[in-house]
Amino acid sequence: MSLFKEMGLPKALLTRLANMGLVDPTPIQAHAIPVALQGQDVMGLAQTGTGKTAAFGVPMIARMMEFEGKPNPKSVRGLILAPTRELAKQISDTIRELVKGSPMKVGLVVGGASINAQIQRIARGTDVLVATPGRLIDLMERRAINLSETKFLVLDEADQMLDLGFIHALRTISQALPSERQTMVFSATMPKQMNEIANSYLQSPKRIEVNPAGKAADKIEQSVHFIAKAEKSFYLVEQLEKHRDQQSIVFCRTKHGASKLAKFLQGKGFKVDDIHGNKSQGQRTRAISAMQSGEIMVLVATDVAARGLDIPAVRYVYNYELPNVPENYVHRIGRTARAGAEGFAIAFCSPEEMGELIAVQKVMKTTIPVGYGRPWENTAPQEGKKTSGRSSGKPRGRSGGGNRSGGSGGGAPRTAEGRNSGPTGAQKARQRKRAKPNRSAA
Repeated sequence: MSLFKEMGLPKALLTRLANMGLVDPTPIQAHAIPVALQGQDVMGLAQTGTGKTAAFGVPMIARMMEFEGKPNPKSVRGLILAPTRELAKQISDTIRELVKGSPMKVGLVVGGASINAQIQRIARGTDVLVATPGRLIDLMERRAINLSETKFLVLDEADQMLDLGFIHALRTISQALPSERQTMVFSATMPKQMNEIANSYLQSPKRIEVNPAGKAADKIEQSVHFIAKAEKSFYLVEQLEKHRDQQSIVFCRTKHGASKLAKFLQGKGFKVDDIHGNKSQGQRTRAISAMQSGEIMVLVATDVAARGLDIPAVRYVYNYELPNVPENYVHRIGRTARAGAEGFAIAFCSPEEMGELIAVQKVMKTTIPVGYGRPWENTAPQEGKKTSGRSSGKPRGRSGGGNRSGGSGGGAPRTAEGRNSGPTGAQKARQRKRAKPNRSAA
């Protein structure tokens, strides 16, 4: 693996990389940068958190340093598209660090912020523009931006753009771009629709794959805890109490669920905030900034934060609810073990989520080690057998939910208040009475 200084990069850029603490390139950087410096299109397959931003940002800036003069009004020399506001902001911050001290202008256009202010900034011309597809389309429709002079195009996390339904927006954007350009596409997975993107955007690309799809970072210690749905919030408090001085991100499936859980944790004395699609851009930015500064220790989020959120101090990631899209599990846990650090990914699995767990393990091609409890019974109805249609709520191989310390003691499952949740004597009597056949109806 060659060092940055062996790649033929401009001296000023090497100085910036050194000041940022970047000396040894990551595998994706070591393979992609030399190819991109030659002007060749790149199709990169690498997981989030592997240094993709520098992999496309460094060669693009290095080539831009050869340009003379300023960009024309409303024009953009290099366009980087990202699927979410958080990822776009993260990319723009990194690019600004790379061009610090140079006359290059870096712009950011995302939804949730004043479009008029964005129009005013890009009216002067932009060297590198980081954008979400939806807001970029808005600017194009207002004739506030000119992409005919764009020499570089980057699609980051292209697979998520497909998941979010941006394929039509990407087609519209591509029609406004010149055919003579360098394009780099980076993705964590390779769904079938990626072939359309490759054919539409890339010309004889060099394919670079440094991480198998679905593979998590090596330094993430994973575990799955089998917890009944009603027990999850109390069990989460117990886990967070063990490391109050270390930061955690807790992933929920819905916006309402994230807000509700954040309020619950706040009531338990944790420094917590939440981010999701119903939050304004200002609220989301403030929450992330508070997390980065250490003002809050727990961030509850939906998958809006599964990619592009780089907070090096995050040690723990909790999958409070397993994702509906199994690939998102890998992106979620990639929020820890950043920059070579170690991290922990703890997944909670209720009886209703066994299907999601199986799908996650299939994508990852591995079995996640069990940290607490045992896998829930398969309670799916079997042909020819009657069923109540409800999960038994019992872990396989034992009669109850066990004890909170992780032991495998038997007995009936207990509620959050510690009471036995089995039927009382009066309830059993009523059940026997209901079970007697109704002879008059026979």
